[in-house]
Amino acid sequence: MQIYLDHSATTPTRPEAIAAMTEALTEAWGNPSSLHHWGQKAATTLETARLQVAGLLNAEPDEILFTSGGTESNNGVLMGIARQYETPQHLIVSSVEHPAVSEPARWLEKQGWRVTYLPIDRCGRVNPRDLQEALRPDTVLVSVIYGQSEVGTVQPIRVLGDIARSNGALFHTDAVQVAGRLPIDVQQLPVDFLSLSSHKLYGPKGIGALYRRSGVELLPWLSGGGQEMGLRSGTQAVPNIAGFGVAAELAMQELEAEAQRLTRLRDRLFDRLSSVSMLLPTGDRTHRLPHHVSFCVTDTHERLTGKAIVRQLNLAGIAISSGSACHSGKLAPSPVLSAMGYSEALAKRGIRLTLGRSTTEADIDWTAMVLKQVLERSRSMAEAVRR
Repeated sequence: MQIYLDHSATTPTRPEAIAAMTEALTEAWGNPSSLHHWGQKAATTLETARLQVAGLLNAEPDEILFTSGGTESNNGVLMGIARQYETPQHLIVSSVEHPAVSEPARWLEKQGWRVTYLPIDRCGRVNPRDLQEALRPDTVLVSVIYGQSEVGTVQPIRVLGDIARSNGALFHTDAVQVAGRLPIDVQQLPVDFLSLSSHKLYGPKGIGALYRRSGVELLPWLSGGGQEMGLRSGTQAVPNIAGFGVAAELAMQELEAEAQRLTRLRDRLFDRLSSVSMLLPTGDRTHRLPHHVSFCVTDTHERLTGKAIVRQLNLAGIAISSGSACHSGKLAPSPVLSAMGYSEALAKRGIRLTLGRSTTEADIDWTAMVLKQVLERSRSMAEAVRR
């Protein structure tokens, strides 16, 4: 069996998106900025996709800016806001942000910006009271991830956004893991900026979007021909955008039923593994992405890291992922698990299983059985070494 349970890393491009990309490559290959027939055909394809992506968020089309992905969207917000000020101001981010937010924040800190990293509880949630206490007169931007990719926790974005904006700060959320999996309505959600990535919702890689609420100022991060409302110059990648648009539209149509189906499968996997004492669930079980299952591995040999489990399951034809990272040959603990209060040893033993459109009950049951066998075998080997 071949079972792919790493949909938070990327998703397979759906056939409808590939068809739209092929049509754009063969029929709408003109430059969308050109005034002639070929250019206008490309422009029509481009703006159709903008409508489709806007529909996923209930946004206005001119509030959608196409980027190369979630990383550029996140960087564009932090840097586009920071460049508006001659002197450093104050920025607030959570301590469990994706590196596409945390790394720009650290860079700004080196330039003199004051950055507050909001603490989170053992489940990975931000306490709104901590945000209220962190806000200052010079706070210009708050950025809190919507759904955490490593542990699946969903933040109280509505409450946090209300607090930030009531204190005069702009509010940004990285919604890369949430879009297409949970409803997002920017007419109701108090966000000024929201980041998306196509390849997390069955569209192509290399394309994403930034929602910017109408009337909110943002300086351009790429200068040139003035494409994308003057904020992101460069000839648009029309085929990728076309695939993104179709994927976004279909995600919107399927969202409710698919979220319910994934939630059932997610809970089934948690239940199948609940008797395994070596698995400690991570993240918030109530406020959680519908497709996301994650654990730390306990009570085993120190060499059995999260990455080791990933490799062993891969040999069995099952794809999962680990939160720890390898730098210069040395395994580093997961910054997210560390921020949540896990020990260094446990923070090296995080694993994540993320489900998708192709996942079945049989996949869940087989994966649970194989993972149990891997852990039991590792425990036996560890006990033999101790003896």
